[in-house]
Amino acid sequence: MAGIELARALREQPGVEVVGVAAKHSQPPPDPWKPPIEVRHMKMRRLAMYELWHRFRRADIRDATGAVDVIHATTIAIPPRTAPLVVTIHDLAFLTEPKNFTKRGVSFFRKGLAIAWREADLILVPSTSTMQACLDSGFEEERLRLVPMGVRVEVAADALVTDTKARYGLQRPYILWTGTMEPRKNLPRLLHAFGKLAPEMDLVLVGPKGWKENIDRLLAGQRPDIKILGFMDSMDLSALYAGADVFCFPSLEEGFGLPVLEAMAQGTPVVTSLGTSTEELGRGAAVLVNPRSADSIMEGLRRVLDDPALRAQLSEAGRQRASDYSWTRTAQLTAAAYREAAG
Repeated sequence: MAGIELARALREQPGVEVVGVAAKHSQPPPDPWKPPIEVRHMKMRRLAMYELWHRFRRADIRDATGAVDVIHATTIAIPPRTAPLVVTIHDLAFLTEPKNFTKRGVSFFRKGLAIAWREADLILVPSTSTMQACLDSGFEEERLRLVPMGVRVEVAADALVTDTKARYGLQRPYILWTGTMEPRKNLPRLLHAFGKLAPEMDLVLVGPKGWKENIDRLLAGQRPDIKILGFMDSMDLSALYAGADVFCFPSLEEGFGLPVLEAMAQGTPVVTSLGTSTEELGRGAAVLVNPRSADSIMEGLRRVLDDPALRAQLSEAGRQRASDYSWTRTAQLTAAAYREAAG
């Protein structure tokens, strides 16, 4: 959804006309994922298009778009540079912890990184953590631009929260986690920490299955009060954030950590990780824990759950922090990069 929000905000920027480029698809995306801008399609499907881009530097996007002033690769899938090139690098976790990704994924990302290093005029990064990772990997500082993501601050109504909790069978207080189920999200330690907390709480996990994480195996022998809800739309997710007693996001590495801001926007107290980009978002507005220690995660959760005054303080501080991050600001910084790259 971040790409959709950015496209919607860019549409409102003066002097900027944005056209999306996509691979060939057999049918349009469902409404929640329908882009708010015009999208033109290449003649090949996604895997073939990516192979042509990264291996052969072919499949010119101008075949779909016509002439453009700037190409923006919003991920590390990078088309041929037939105009000034802006690339967004969200994180470099595939370099620091390659075992957490598939072999094919690491190969693809490495090729994209090499292309960005050779060809990109500007590199956009969402956090100072990712900026430092790019510097460490050899990018020159003068090519890097800090462009944090934004968040919609629309508090879910009480009636929606009540209805959503009822539909998902959430009758007790709960801790919420959201994300793709993959190794760097640190679910094993979260489950271990939850197992040490009082039994009157539920743990709710929201998000799609990813790679290299067998959730059924992880849940074997765990408490029965762990609920797997899978992927859900943004309205239901906002209500689940708002209804949670605490949101826990103990990732080992993140490029930005948008779920932290989404929880803060709903006034939900947050427990998240030291030593990664979520520390930047959470400093002074969340309880920060060592993500490599289940005991640290457990103690962080216990601090919040046992202290109503702390919960109220974090709720207010989180709302204030979320208000500092808007998609309009993200779009302004992105449009400025376009103008700089285009000269």
